[in-house]
Amino acid sequence: MDMGRESRWEKDAMTVEIGFALVTAAALAGVIFAVAWTFGLALDLSGSAEKGVMVGGALFGAVAGVWRLVRVLLRFDDQRRMGR
Repeated sequence: MDMGRESRWEKDAMTVEIGFALVTAAALAGVIFAVAWTFGLALDLSGSAEKGVMVGGALFGAVAGVWRLVRVLLRFDDQRRMGR
């Protein structure tokens, strides 16, 4: 095999890892938003308070999802560079 070129197995591993990172990031963001939504319903909030909880949950979910995505991909890259 040529040095510097990725094998088919390595490309497939990257594809699987990217898919895993996207799915887990979306799941984490969804769970965080669902918790915020449930919190808003349980406290029977209305008007701007409910909207604030929803926006906060959506923002926190998005930030957590991006954090998860970056973390998984960086960990995969570190392991790939170490030869694992």
